[in-house]
Amino acid sequence: MDGCNTSANISAGKCATEGIDIQCYLILNSSAQKIFIAVLCIITGTVCILENCLVLSMIFSSAHLRMKPSFLFIGSLATADLLASLIFSYSFVDFHVFHGAGTPSVFLFKLGGVTLSFTASLGSLLFTAFDRYICIYRPSKYKAIITRKRALQALIIMWIGTTIISYLPLMGLNCCHADLVCSELFPLIDNKYLASWIVLIFILLCAIIFSYIHILWKAHKHTIYMVKHNLQTDRGERRMRMDVMLAKTLAIVLTVLVVCWTPSLILMVHSLLFPLDRKIKTVFAFCSTLCLVNSMVNPIIYALKSRELRRRLIRYLRKVKCLKKFFKSSQEIEGTQKIKEFENTCDDTVCDTEFSI
Repeated sequence: MDGCNTSANISAGKCATEGIDIQCYLILNSSAQKIFIAVLCIITGTVCILENCLVLSMIFSSAHLRMKPSFLFIGSLATADLLASLIFSYSFVDFHVFHGAGTPSVFLFKLGGVTLSFTASLGSLLFTAFDRYICIYRPSKYKAIITRKRALQALIIMWIGTTIISYLPLMGLNCCHADLVCSELFPLIDNKYLASWIVLIFILLCAIIFSYIHILWKAHKHTIYMVKHNLQTDRGERRMRMDVMLAKTLAIVLTVLVVCWTPSLILMVHSLLFPLDRKIKTVFAFCSTLCLVNSMVNPIIYALKSRELRRRLIRYLRKVKCLKKFFKSSQEIEGTQKIKEFENTCDDTVCDTEFSI
């Protein structure tokens, strides 16, 4: 463990600013590694912030979209990913590049924010997966099962629960205030708490993957039925094409989830069972940035797969184009004629279509 003592008794008296032995966790030695991590976090975090801000602005600027449970779940996902991009990027670069830890309370507060944002992101993905399943395979009962009130209640409970779980170390469940074994990956974090969080994330991931695999199985079963009974009507062919598109999209969803989360979770489990050397810690530092990449990809996979959000985005772009034309030709158009031309050119009615992957 490179001379790091994380295994026992950190008394409350040693939990001052100097009590955090960050030398055990600073594993980026070369300038090239630090520059790469800093550039990666800044670029990925910036793109993630812009994407999720765009998604949130499109959803909450429309009263029509705010009333739909599907878009409440997408808004929750975008909020969690926005927090992840802000908190993780800043905390990760500050700790590993500039070696900023602060007091135990400050450090645990920032780490709790990272834990909260990623946990809430997966919780929102689970709600979205459940919403997609009901919408696709229980369409007649969808509005009765998934109501706006129930969606809000579920999201409130999820955010409160994840907040409490994420800030348990700040509230005392850490190596400063208990005779516990500290993690070799996260300062002041107890291995038992880390193990519990890994189990929670594993359950969320399994539930999400199971939901989407079940949707894929249903789509495949329906396609086989159509081919077996030679139902080659126009409606049947459209449904088969939709099933194929659905299968491709869900394959991308599952691939992204597995690729982004599996490496970090495997290394966390490994840290609970075996001592870690510096190479493994370095690998973990780079693998953990994949969780930020997941937050960057989520808006593309989930939000922009919505026909309504795509049309609203196109509407925004058209309005920008219209504004340029409007101001360019403002000297040639007068009074009410100018206003009518702008409204007729820019007004774009968005159809009331169901959100679909």
